[in-house]
Amino acid sequence: MSETRVVLDTNVVLDLLHYDDAVARPLLHALEAGHVCCVATRATLDEWRRVLTYPAFGLDSARQAALYARYQALAVLEPAVAATDLPHCRDPDDQKFFELAAAADAQGLVSKDRAVLRLHRRCASRFRIMSPAEAVRWLAGVSV
Repeated sequence: MSETRVVLDTNVVLDLLHYDDAVARPLLHALEAGHVCCVATRATLDEWRRVLTYPAFGLDSARQAALYARYQALAVLEPAVAATDLPHCRDPDDQKFFELAAAADAQGLVSKDRAVLRLHRRCASRFRIMSPAEAVRWLAGVSV
């Protein structure tokens, strides 16, 4: 398994596994090939499970279970650790992704959320915050 570790915000996991977004697809291929490791906590997995039930996605229980299992298989579970020396995101629900990236020594946090992306400079000394397109370009330059 690669030492390149990333945290994926739930919106990115949706793009990868539900929408098969062409921009993010190389990131999925890197995860599946083991060139990059995705880290998660029980809280991020719980959020994934909850989001899959949203009526807007129209997913039946079998499809929800399949998508949950697929992400769970791609992710390495890390213990939750609260970090006090990180910037605070405007949306408290997103703080768990920052804490995970810091605690797991992840090199990157991949998100499409503007509130998350705005904090890229404040987290730069610990990990990169990138959009999926930026992550794909970054991973292309990382020796994996």
